[in-house]
Amino acid sequence: MEALSKADYKTTKIPDNVVVNRVLDGEKELFEILVRRYNQTLYRAVRSYLKSENDIKDTMQDTYLKAFGKLHQFKNEAAFSTWLVRIGINEALQRIRKRSKVQSVKIAQTENDTFQPESRQMNPENKTIQNETRLLLEKAVDQLPEKYRVVYVLREVEKMDHKSIAKCLALSKSNVKVRFHRSKEMLKEILCELSNDVELFEFGDSRCDKLTNYVMQKI
Repeated sequence: MEALSKADYKTTKIPDNVVVNRVLDGEKELFEILVRRYNQTLYRAVRSYLKSENDIKDTMQDTYLKAFGKLHQFKNEAAFSTWLVRIGINEALQRIRKRSKVQSVKIAQTENDTFQPESRQMNPENKTIQNETRLLLEKAVDQLPEKYRVVYVLREVEKMDHKSIAKCLALSKSNVKVRFHRSKEMLKEILCELSNDVELFEFGDSRCDKLTNYVMQKI
């Protein structure tokens, strides 16, 4: 196989099981395909448990290293992403247990691009509104209890099916469905409370200035 560029690693359509087999056969460099392919999925799963961006990064690194070391154990009975996320969740929980005596475990808002929709051509005003909407949703999701938050992220954001989530979390499929339904109900309540905050979506700062300047130039 010819050497792949960075872009090729992200766009190649080689199936996961083929990549795994070739890595096990000695083409270690192809593991980068899996890393790039599932970075976002793993990040969102781990972020459902951990607060610190440094902890998330370290956990993701540990997850990939452990996955590589145990790659021979992957039997292709489930999707590789499910197998990887399960390792990531175990690593996150292990990190939480180690720190449980000195800090409470809760998710915090991040400035990263989680839940960022695919980029589209938008004017600055629409981009501002989109970012505010995204941040509001992230803030609401962050307030969900952990067991509901992770199910919501994996199902609604990562579009994993209930069966895969059940395997990731060692739950029954029916339990996953119940938690997902409950997470959506809780989100509605949280978003309703947040919407009553007078500081949210306040029409001020740059948006106010732009509109005022535009009107004054037109009159």
